[in-house]
Amino acid sequence: MLDTAAPTVPAGTGWKVVARKELADHLLSARFVVLIGVLAVSAAAAVFAASGGIREVAPDATGIPALFLKLFTVTTDPVPFPFVTFVGFLAPLLGIMFGFDAINGERAQGTLPRLLSQPIHRDEVIIGKFVAGLAVIGVMLGALTAFVSGLGIFRLGLVPEPTEVARLAVWVVFTVVYVGFWLALATSVSVLVPRAATSALVTVGIWLVLSLFGGFIFRAVGSFIGGDDPTAALRAELAVSRISPLTLYSEASSALLDPSVRATGLVSLEQIDRAMVSNLTLSQSLLVVWPQIVALVALTAIVFAAAFVSFMRQDVRA
Repeated sequence: MLDTAAPTVPAGTGWKVVARKELADHLLSARFVVLIGVLAVSAAAAVFAASGGIREVAPDATGIPALFLKLFTVTTDPVPFPFVTFVGFLAPLLGIMFGFDAINGERAQGTLPRLLSQPIHRDEVIIGKFVAGLAVIGVMLGALTAFVSGLGIFRLGLVPEPTEVARLAVWVVFTVVYVGFWLALATSVSVLVPRAATSALVTVGIWLVLSLFGGFIFRAVGSFIGGDDPTAALRAELAVSRISPLTLYSEASSALLDPSVRATGLVSLEQIDRAMVSNLTLSQSLLVVWPQIVALVALTAIVFAAAFVSFMRQDVRA
């Protein structure tokens, strides 16, 4: 938590002071060590399985474009999921763990009123906490991607091309935005719920419902909207599912890490027949998933704005 015995802070820089202190606390916390350890072990397992599968078919893989990126998207036994799916499922825990007690933790320890009595504006407190959490998430995801890439280079003896590095960099930034949504959601719940344990349960519950039961919920809603028309039901299901950040992240990641992906969602046979057999450039892939990127950024901004407004309106008394 923050040290409230801080010196006078110049106007407009209070959020930087809060962010620096929160960043130091996060990097030195036990939760940071545990999370990075769990993610590293799981990522190593997924990459070892994927690299083993690629090595088995190496004689027939010569000339395949973006072969290095297959480390992140290919799955082989005994690990039943690729690295990108693993990140999409578990990475939200980073945002939840760094945001569920952002405000109510200060309130429970009685440090929030004293913090706000310092020459730091209330808006700078929540902005600083969010920026610090986002910075830690960026560091963890960047380090994890570098670790996986190094492991893949060691296992395959294959150095990524500049275009593959660029795709990975864009994907990491997009993943930070994705996890930032869950950080904003956890921060928002932390503002509204007085107990940290309760806010953690609420946020984890939302994550589990969307992750494990989202497909069933969206399918049921799509069937209700589409009626007896299977195509209409599928289109409705897809449209409703794109409310979920998990769907937006999955669709965008598949195109960013695989240049052969030319569209997301439902594709007709006529579109497949007319499509040219070629790989997209990074800019073309970005155009394909630009709606998903904009939607995810908008969702993150809306959720954080809700946390910001709620915190600004709260009555904080000593």
